[in-house]
Amino acid sequence: MNQTFRFLAPVLCALVALAAPIVSAQEPASAPPPTLEERIADLEAYVNNGERPEKASGAESLVAGPGPGANAWQMTSTALVLFMTLPGLALFYGGLVRRKNVLSVLAQCLGCACMVAPIWWLCGYSLSFGEGNAFVGDFSMAMFKGVEPGNVGAGFAWISDSIWAMFQLTFAIITPALIVGAIAERMKFKAIMAFIFLWLFAVYFPFAHMVWGGTGFMCGPLNADAGIKAIDFAGGTVVHMTSGWSALLLCILLGKRRGHGAEKLSPHSMVLCMVGTGMLWVGWYGFNAGSALGADAIASNAFTTTTLAAATGGLFWAIMEWFVKGKPSVLGLCSGIVGGLVVITPGCGFVTATSAVIMGALAGIIPFLAVEFLKNKLGYDDALDTFGVHGVGGTLGAILTGVFADEKVNGVVAGLKDGLLMEQLKACALTIAWSLVATFVITMIVKAIFGLRPSAEDEEIGLDLVEHGEAGYEH
Repeated sequence: MNQTFRFLAPVLCALVALAAPIVSAQEPASAPPPTLEERIADLEAYVNNGERPEKASGAESLVAGPGPGANAWQMTSTALVLFMTLPGLALFYGGLVRRKNVLSVLAQCLGCACMVAPIWWLCGYSLSFGEGNAFVGDFSMAMFKGVEPGNVGAGFAWISDSIWAMFQLTFAIITPALIVGAIAERMKFKAIMAFIFLWLFAVYFPFAHMVWGGTGFMCGPLNADAGIKAIDFAGGTVVHMTSGWSALLLCILLGKRRGHGAEKLSPHSMVLCMVGTGMLWVGWYGFNAGSALGADAIASNAFTTTTLAAATGGLFWAIMEWFVKGKPSVLGLCSGIVGGLVVITPGCGFVTATSAVIMGALAGIIPFLAVEFLKNKLGYDDALDTFGVHGVGGTLGAILTGVFADEKVNGVVAGLKDGLLMEQLKACALTIAWSLVATFVITMIVKAIFGLRPSAEDEEIGLDLVEHGEAGYEH
């Protein structure tokens, strides 16, 4: 037996050697491993938050998924932006209404978050960031089709497509929630929810696409064929202008609060308002610095400009109150801080620290004049000054971004600087016109179906008990 094996072994080995090329020819050749130079290029791109380099060898990247550090910052930023609405905006607005309506404001912010999220999954994300046309996306990513945690590139090269979708969801939540401030204490809960539902499709999804989508009509940085080559780093037009101008018209169509002008409708808790302001300020770092889509130098710049503009806005609003009223109020400091945050939002990743201080100073002056004088002059009841801060402030910020944007801060500006101010003005005009027309139509539809206001008796009792069967405080 052993002699037979010794004889057959060489023969068998020879047959296997002859068969190997035939077997390997039938199997697909495996991709070559990336070269050392290609692996280093990958790491350099990741560390610098740059575009992924192409591999000349055709090899697959060993860091094909999201980069852990960039993804961690994006998840943190997403949580911070949600924190802006819940609890930040809810407490900020809740403190400014009368105690009998505090829960109604909290419910409106909660309801907004709970309604927007599934709509975003169903089709909102796709309508905002699908290829579509110049004005709105499509349904190619409905129900998050193709949006996978391990995929990258939808937002940027080093962040997960899933967390990009969640980051943008938090923007879609807070934007309509801002409108609540203008119509506080006098609109039915079901009417508000119906309005927000329709407003998302008519205003928010189209503007998110136009300004931030690769085929968007106003996306100067990404679309070479954009009709308006404007820039908006974190939402001056998309978030603050759309909500602010819509809020103005809605509060006019809705009418004034009962007792407005005849009795003092004072905030019930400036403590809650101040706490909410602090939460908004902290959350705004996710809003602005998170929009850099990576923990890089541009994110650091956005962090810096956000801090300076907020603080300077609060300072100058307080100074204006000192001159006009003889003393600065906590409400004035809070309003100025939020005003500074709003004004810097569209330019935070495009302007220098010095420009941010100037923008913050103007944020403390011009929105103050709108709140203190324009509102009284025109007689509209913008209950919590959504238009004065977000509408006026967002418009101011979009225009000033055209003035102060600096290519040394962000290279995107280099190819867009010529004529940028005019492009920003065009973007503002389109945003105002679209928001007002859409809001008028939506309001008429909601009014016809649900009605807008509770009865006079219900408003007197307070929306907490009437709409939700609960009281914010035990007497």
